[in-house]
Amino acid sequence: MAAMASPTTSTILSTLLLFLMHLNTSPATAFYLPGSYPHRYLPGEALAAKSSSAALFLCRTDPVSPAAADLIKSRIDDAYHVNLLLDTLPVVRYVNNPIAPEVLLRSTGFPVGVRADDGEYYVYNHLRLTVLVNKQKNGTTRVEALMATADASELISLSGGGGGGYTVVGFEVVPCSVEHDEAAIGDKKMYDGFSSKAAAGCDPSVVGMRVQVNRPLAFSYEVAFVESAVEWPSRWDAYLEMGGAQVHWFSILNSIVVVAFLAAIVLVILLRTVRRDLAQYEELGSEAAPHADDMAGWKLVAGDAFREPSHPVLLCVMVGDGVRILGMGMVTILFAALGFMSPASRGALVSGMLCLYLVLGLAAGYTSVRLWKTVRHGDSAGWKAVAWRASFVFPGVGFSVFTALNCVLWHNGSTGAVPFALFVVLILLWFFVSVPLTLAGGLLASRVRGHVEYPVKTNKIARQVPAAQCSPLSGPVSAALYVGYSLLMALAVMLATGAVGLAASFCFVYCLFSTVKLD
Repeated sequence: MAAMASPTTSTILSTLLLFLMHLNTSPATAFYLPGSYPHRYLPGEALAAKSSSAALFLCRTDPVSPAAADLIKSRIDDAYHVNLLLDTLPVVRYVNNPIAPEVLLRSTGFPVGVRADDGEYYVYNHLRLTVLVNKQKNGTTRVEALMATADASELISLSGGGGGGYTVVGFEVVPCSVEHDEAAIGDKKMYDGFSSKAAAGCDPSVVGMRVQVNRPLAFSYEVAFVESAVEWPSRWDAYLEMGGAQVHWFSILNSIVVVAFLAAIVLVILLRTVRRDLAQYEELGSEAAPHADDMAGWKLVAGDAFREPSHPVLLCVMVGDGVRILGMGMVTILFAALGFMSPASRGALVSGMLCLYLVLGLAAGYTSVRLWKTVRHGDSAGWKAVAWRASFVFPGVGFSVFTALNCVLWHNGSTGAVPFALFVVLILLWFFVSVPLTLAGGLLASRVRGHVEYPVKTNKIARQVPAAQCSPLSGPVSAALYVGYSLLMALAVMLATGAVGLAASFCFVYCLFSTVKLD
């Protein structure tokens, strides 16, 4: 979120974040895979969310200035949301589905406000919070039983208190826009209880707190603790399950059947064509050899199938980085499917992908140099240049784009900007982990004996291929973030799919011309 324009504006919008202050839990004492370690709250223990109450006063802002009112309205138009956390669980909001009323739509967080049909803007200033808790029996939970080690025993005694208690298994919110009675608020302080008829009838479909100039905004909330049968290991199911799973499965199966059917048709046509051409080549004798060059088919392009590209180093580098990206994606998906990257551990997915990308530099260097030896007919001279370029080309492009986008965020004062210290850490990981592993992979490939030998000879004179023309791409400055991240994703997908395509086409062409008899 960008920096606020004035102290008054900052004060008004920061009140929306004050809901998070009273929801902070105690520091975590341990973690397990997947997710965070369960914390059991004993009866009478402070949950930092206050007690169940009809309404608790939170705060009241200064009169809204014209600049602050315009900023709040722009934030509402931009669909800004407020996210709350309780025991690492994000707050969930349920709304009615206009298409299927019997199915509720679920989303994390709640919007800052809403724009009514009459064009007026209203702020959600009252929250009805529901904390779902599960009562624990005396003894250890199933998660604690799995961690029955000496270290786990110490953690259990610290977190659980040695007996029963409650664990937080859900966190829900119903945001409302209510107009509080100024007389009822009076000189209330933070967390003081008060009677509010408007808050008692909290209805999300009815709005009341309109954004007006020279008028303060009052914020309040209420909390209800509800006992739930959901156990702690299953508390993330509500966030991960997908609505309409049957429809998605049907679409997926339908797509697979269509793709398989079309692929089978293409395969049958291709096999018949190849077999017919190979049969014609077998029937040709030595007398028909002078006229064989006039035939169209596989033999016509045999002399150019394995021709060295115009930029072999770039091809080897791109294939190596594609193998690294593809391996990173596959291993990440595997670990996520096994539960090692839980949504409770924020940032685990990005951190895991970064670590895998660094480690798989070994595969990138090996693949690049191995392909270089194949292109150079077994000559490994120049492998160091290939390995060095594999260490710097795509990581350098990605880091440059990331730095440019982060400078844009820094200039706008956004909280999403990466701090300078993290930049230093990324550079150190790049130069002291990724680069050495890539060079080690290249060294290993250069010392491997043998290489893939082409089954046919390459003509000295290349066939003329029309040059492809590309249209320039340009866009407004306001779309820099979109274009930048889209470029990175497109480049990553291009390298990954290009590596697979080159491997498949190379094997196909190699096997094809290995079966063709040529003089």
